[in-house]
Amino acid sequence: QAEITQVQGIGVPPDRIFYSSPCKQVAHLRYAATHGVRLMAFDNEVELSKVARSHPRARMLLGIAADSIPAAHPSLSFGSTLESCGHLLQTAKDQALEVVGISFHLGSRGLEPHAWAQAVATAQLVFDMGTELGHHMHLLDIGGGFPATEDTRAPLEEMAAGINSALDLYFPEGSGVEIIARPGRYYVTSAFTLAVSITALEEMPVEQPGSDGRCDSRGCPCSMGLNLGLSVPLEHAQPLFILQRPCPEQPWHSCSLRGPRGHGDEPSIAEGLRLPQLHVGDWLIFGNMGAYSVPTSPLLTAGSAQARVTYAMSRRAW
Repeated sequence: QAEITQVQGIGVPPDRIFYSSPCKQVAHLRYAATHGVRLMAFDNEVELSKVARSHPRARMLLGIAADSIPAAHPSLSFGSTLESCGHLLQTAKDQALEVVGISFHLGSRGLEPHAWAQAVATAQLVFDMGTELGHHMHLLDIGGGFPATEDTRAPLEEMAAGINSALDLYFPEGSGVEIIARPGRYYVTSAFTLAVSITALEEMPVEQPGSDGRCDSRGCPCSMGLNLGLSVPLEHAQPLFILQRPCPEQPWHSCSLRGPRGHGDEPSIAEGLRLPQLHVGDWLIFGNMGAYSVPTSPLLTAGSAQARVTYAMSRRAW
């Protein structure tokens, strides 16, 4: 609801807004209905029933699980399976809901070019199912997760070539299908750098076979508490750097990073990082933290500490 209000506040018309969350609150559905936002996603019968009751004029996109890497717990992952798509499309028709297309989101799993080809091919199969049932299928949402850094294993240009090739094959020009995407990560990843200070540090000796139980400094793991944390996986960030102390020629240690205590135990940020000897008061910085960090991380809002945003610009850009 807050996002719809903000977007409409800057002049975006309601027919340009896609309510992509697969789990929508009834109050938010009613708010979308009263403000003219009709395009939204679903991937299960419960969501269909909510929309039918609260927003019967919605235009629906069926979210499919089209990634090439099976989830550890398929029943807990977003997106319907290919086997259940026919039933969901029929259920939507029975409830007089309009399904206008397909949506999928590979996210970080879309770094391999063949993943996109598989996802687009699956979408085309579901398009045919919907058309046979009488739905006017004309919109394909290919999601987001596009890389925004140069050191990624799948450059954006390479990924775009794979996507365009798959679209040309399964949804060629003239097919009447409109393609949309969600390039949020691409735009905002490099916009933020996260700086955290070390507030506590603990060394935990580990006995090695044949030793006297004392910890060799070269293999002594440590656990560090930080005054601010993050919940996104660290593979989305650049390597760690020491902000205050230079890295001397000394052994590196296997370290764990933990954030502030919120409503439970201290959240674990990362395990098994190789870092030099650090001290309380030292700072670490994480580059490329603009995506899925400040707005969504419970660690950045845990307790009374709030993330402070400082705006900066390079001298050259200025």
